[in-house]
Amino acid sequence: MKRLDKFPKFKSSDNYTKSKRTLIPEVLRRGEVKFFTNISDVFDYYNIKSKMTLSFHHHLRNGDYVLNLVCQEILSRDIKNLNFAPSSIFPNNEILSKLIENKNVTNIRTNYMSGSVSKTIQNGSLDGLLLMDTHGGRARAIEAGEIEIDIAFLATPQVDKYGNGYGGAGKNSCGTLGYAISDLMYAKKVVLVTDNLVELIENPDFDQKYVDAVLVIDSIGNKEGIVSGTTRITRDPIGLLIAKKTAQIIDKLGLVKDGFSIQTGAGGTSLAVASYLKDIMKERKVTGSFASGGITSYFVDLLNEGYFNKLYDVQCFDLDAVKSYHENPKHLAMSASKYANPYDDPIVNQLDVVILGATEVDLDFNVNVTTDSFGNIIGGSGGHADTAYGAKVTIIVANLLRSRISLVKERVLTITTPGEDVDIIVTERGVAVNPRRQDVIEKLKNSNVDLMTINELYDLAIKIAGKPEILKIKDKKVIGAVIYRDGSLIDYLYSK
Repeated sequence: MKRLDKFPKFKSSDNYTKSKRTLIPEVLRRGEVKFFTNISDVFDYYNIKSKMTLSFHHHLRNGDYVLNLVCQEILSRDIKNLNFAPSSIFPNNEILSKLIENKNVTNIRTNYMSGSVSKTIQNGSLDGLLLMDTHGGRARAIEAGEIEIDIAFLATPQVDKYGNGYGGAGKNSCGTLGYAISDLMYAKKVVLVTDNLVELIENPDFDQKYVDAVLVIDSIGNKEGIVSGTTRITRDPIGLLIAKKTAQIIDKLGLVKDGFSIQTGAGGTSLAVASYLKDIMKERKVTGSFASGGITSYFVDLLNEGYFNKLYDVQCFDLDAVKSYHENPKHLAMSASKYANPYDDPIVNQLDVVILGATEVDLDFNVNVTTDSFGNIIGGSGGHADTAYGAKVTIIVANLLRSRISLVKERVLTITTPGEDVDIIVTERGVAVNPRRQDVIEKLKNSNVDLMTINELYDLAIKIAGKPEILKIKDKKVIGAVIYRDGSLIDYLYSK
């Protein structure tokens, strides 16, 4: 895939090992941890001012209060021209729209975005740029000094009197805290924000040696908001058909054997694939080595039933996963860097297969999960591009038609994951294999898999639903960019 080179110049990641910053020795880096009970005092003490970069994590997802708390303080002080670097932005964070419109926040760098903030940015209210990374790419950028964080505000469900933090316990426990580890280790100042102060944490996720301050408040959020989106196996007959086909393909490729590894998205069809694979594993008495990613209750059950030896978890997607992380030593936390940083020997590179979704796929197998077919920002890569690159086999599962809109386009509106990293597209009406994977085609061509070319899938969709009008973006304003995991530019984001 051709990388774009006309947008902001990013530091080359080719010399990542050389440019990765060395942590300041502990004695010099951190002194005694300071404790606060008022956000205003934190702002005063650290002299938070214009042009600073503030970061946040999203492990409480749509139940997070910490980003909102900081936003409210910024509004009350009317601090201008701040840079925000949250790992993701959810509908619950709608107050951020006010800061954008008021020019309090003028640049945003994140991995995923949904809700009213997306609309505010696409309406042209953000003075600077929106840059969207992958989960591994964000960790890489922080560690390489590309994102320089002045203060990280890290929601932490449990903190002890020494400044250690833990995510698996407390009234708003959210499980692993993987997306915040790079912030913790590399931000100039780190403030843990908690609603549960305890005497001692024996096995912390956040080590006190990286912590400058603790802010104790009434509530860091509502953990029920962690469960946002589909995290249950689909009951839709079409989705189940796609899932069954996918499991059969994985089996025919010879991947279902002792020691195999897998990651799925949290969508209903992706989880259904794992359900069908479980039946095959049960019949053959197969035990996988690990499942990884954002973990749901379904994979917790597979671990407990002995179908996998361990789980590598960067983020808990539901409360059963949170409980499992707290109780099961085989349910292991990993940082975003260990998960997917392309220069950190990541777990994604050990995956045999990954099952992912798509908003759009094009004739070059490029995938879009950042915008919908009308150009509205509805998500972002997250770990999509990371896992697609790392896994031995990358499979996209999606309906060929949704509301008479074809999954397959001549060209996707926004490239999230380049086609060179995508191997198989599975729909209810046919399966397309990337011509780059002749080995996969050879293994499937004499099976009962309904193989088609990507062009044939496209033609079938057009025959059924008609050819859609191409959305015109030529005269629209560029408001941001999609950044690949290695720091190169993939595509532009446009105003509405």
